[in-house]
Amino acid sequence: MIPYIILHNSISLDGSLINFEVNMELHYQIASKYKYDARLIGSNTIKTGIELYGSAPPEEKKDFQKPDRANQLPYWVIPDTKGKLKGLLHEVRRFEYCKDVVILISNETPKEYIDYLEKRDYDFHIVSRRHIDLKKSLELLNKKYIVKIILTDTGKILGNFLINQGFVREISLLIHPVIVGKKSYNIFNSINKNINLKLSKFEILAREYIWLIYNVEY
Repeated sequence: MIPYIILHNSISLDGSLINFEVNMELHYQIASKYKYDARLIGSNTIKTGIELYGSAPPEEKKDFQKPDRANQLPYWVIPDTKGKLKGLLHEVRRFEYCKDVVILISNETPKEYIDYLEKRDYDFHIVSRRHIDLKKSLELLNKKYIVKIILTDTGKILGNFLINQGFVREISLLIHPVIVGKKSYNIFNSINKNINLKLSKFEILAREYIWLIYNVEY
């Protein structure tokens, strides 16, 4: 069974994901309205976010053990076939609203990264020969972790791939009152066909932000 996937992003009026100041408080307020079992995030998004606030702090003894947190908290699921997050994952695991981290890798993932994951007791799964097999990954999450709803607020690459594969069921967009223009990094410019949407919610927040929710009709 494929979980119900919600794509949630903050964008400019002209559809850019970057080069403007995101209202993170509003972004996460909206995300918290969804009762999801897992959050799917690309490794590039995680790495960029950590580096944005400086280097990761040194690991401690507790970082080598699974955290003891409430069962109702969501897993954070990260495809990382190249081991980009080696030495950084403890930053994610420390986040108090994350039950624990699940890593998706391939047969070509570097052995030193697999050793890194094993020594720190991270759950990881080989789900492809080279590139991530998302269908297999989603079915695994549903079966092993009882994941029924996934929220993803990742970057364009993973988000567009999920839409192109027909996995996204709902799109949530927080429209910011800014036009990026020539520096725009358009959220949907890798979609390979027309996608029909049905508006299910429209709300004005803080008198200047617009929150839109669409159901996806493939």
